Amino acid sequence: MNAVTDKAPELNLGSRESIYQPEQAGLIFPVKPKFASYAEERQYLKERLVGACRAFYLEGFDYGFAGHLTVRDPEHPHLYWTNPMAVHFSKVKVSNLILADHDGRVVEGKYAINRAGFVLHAAVHEMHPDIVAMCHAHTVYGTAFASLGKKLDPISQDAAAFYEDHAVIGAEAGQVAVEVKAGGSVAAQFKGVKAAIHRNHGLLTASRHSIEAAAFWFIALERCCKQQLMIEATGQKPMLVPHDKAVYSREHVGSEYIGWLHFQTIWTQLVEDQPDMFD
Repeated sequence: MNAVTDKAPELNLGSRESIYQPEQAGLIFPVKPKFASYAEERQYLKERLVGACRAFYLEGFDYGFAGHLTVRDPEHPHLYWTNPMAVHFSKVKVSNLILADHDGRVVEGKYAINRAGFVLHAAVHEMHPDIVAMCHAHTVYGTAFASLGKKLDPISQDAAAFYEDHAVIGAEAGQVAVEVKAGGSVAAQFKGVKAAIHRNHGLLTASRHSIEAAAFWFIALERCCKQQLMIEATGQKPMLVPHDKAVYSREHVGSEYIGWLHFQTIWTQLVEDQPDMFD
């Protein structure tokens, strides 16, 4: 089964969600806001979706029109916001996002939807009501690693974040996902995991927490694929993190909350450097 199995020993965190949250009161630390209305939450989600697209641009994840990010609408959960077709990640902004349903019909926005994005993302959102966001892009190292048809090894603390928490999907491998049936085959593998390596295709991440978590874990997964490929190129067998320590690290540095927290550093940089994303 792909779902996470073991749990690390629980720590006494009190009211905190993570050990990384400060125990000392009054310190500056990111906090996810509470919303007074659906409209307020929707604006927040759209801005973070744009931020995720801009982050993908900074990471060099652009490849023509390939790549799609989605976040579920807070008021209408059968609808999701996504980046417009054939618009570069660096040019995505709040005003050109589109809202679509699970049938791929655009219900708000002027741009067309990416067919492959609809087939994959709509299927995941529809099959898993708890998943609120999803990311996919055609990256160099993730695509290369996907050809191996295997999971990541726990070669580091960073890689341990995905330990027993990602799947390898063989269905529809290498065949572009433009038929609706292809989406169902992929979506079925997202039960209980935050990431997937689609053989001969690339990486996908999904979050039950936020678009920020989905985006950061995609960035992290690409990085881990790069690191493992570099190690394998040496011909040397790496020392792996033992099972118990890999589980411990996953529980403390691989959670949805930690993914959201990591993204806050990217977000503050984007707000300062790319104010046009709010247009």
